[in-house]
Amino acid sequence: MTITQDTTRRFSAKWLQDLAVRYAMVIVMVLIISFFLYRSARFGTVDNVVTILIAAAPFALIALGQTLVILTGGIDLSVGSIIALSAMSGALTAKTFPDRIWLALLVAVAVGLIAGSINGLVVSIINVPPFIATLGMLTLASGLAFVVGGGAPINGLPAAYGQIANTEIFGLTIPVILMIVSIVGFGILMKRTAYGMRVYAVGGNRLAAEIAGVKTGRILFSVYAISGALAGLSGIMLSSRVISGSPNLGQGYELDAIAAVVIGGASLLGGRGTIWGTALGLLLIQTLNNGLDILTVPAYWQDVIKGVLIVTAVAVDVWASKRRV
Repeated sequence: MTITQDTTRRFSAKWLQDLAVRYAMVIVMVLIISFFLYRSARFGTVDNVVTILIAAAPFALIALGQTLVILTGGIDLSVGSIIALSAMSGALTAKTFPDRIWLALLVAVAVGLIAGSINGLVVSIINVPPFIATLGMLTLASGLAFVVGGGAPINGLPAAYGQIANTEIFGLTIPVILMIVSIVGFGILMKRTAYGMRVYAVGGNRLAAEIAGVKTGRILFSVYAISGALAGLSGIMLSSRVISGSPNLGQGYELDAIAAVVIGGASLLGGRGTIWGTALGLLLIQTLNNGLDILTVPAYWQDVIKGVLIVTAVAVDVWASKRRV
């Protein structure tokens, strides 16, 4: 076989098609960025890039937790309400103990961890389907968020409370730095450790994982606990940004988190997906939101566009899976 024939085969239509499917979201991301750069000079400015990162940071935390849950074949619908409950708990703590801001951060994360742990126990021990278990927590946490504030937002918080999320280090706010560190950390955890392999094993085939000696109950419990703790951390960051606690904070955030994971290539059946894919899906959604806002596209059309993007991503994933089979 000549070099020319080998090169032709390597760069055949099938090869290009497989490459396009494999990096579909990267291609879409490049096209979206190119379009917005063409339509608006403001989109490509450093300030706007920072704005996108700041907007993405709280979503990144819950999307990472959601990735772990979805990799096991589950789903967590409660993270939005856990954000609200954690934010209200942290805000109330800061108002009660204005000289102990660190305590507010600790309480918010602890509340999220407890809520996530309850989800984990219900799913792993009682074997309640994740959809039902987390739907119940969504309602419970949402109600408790209003209880904590007596049905109203918590205002009048100390100025130091706002420093949690608004302090800058090397030109980046703490939530952005936390997002970057979390993505890298969870990327390594899922790719390079035994724990990550066990999460994939549970999602791929729970019975086979049990036969292989994996404590599937512990793995399921852990992913929901981690998801809850990250939602708690996201709640305190969002609350700190506006120096206020709102019982409606985080409403609908779970849907964007799930969208980021799915767009990033994860399978809702479990066992397939990556942290890096979720990060790409998250940035794609936030970039799209930002660009559409700059172009003053109405909010209802933005929802339509995001809906089409999600369905298309899932359709491409299903098609690609069939091709692999």
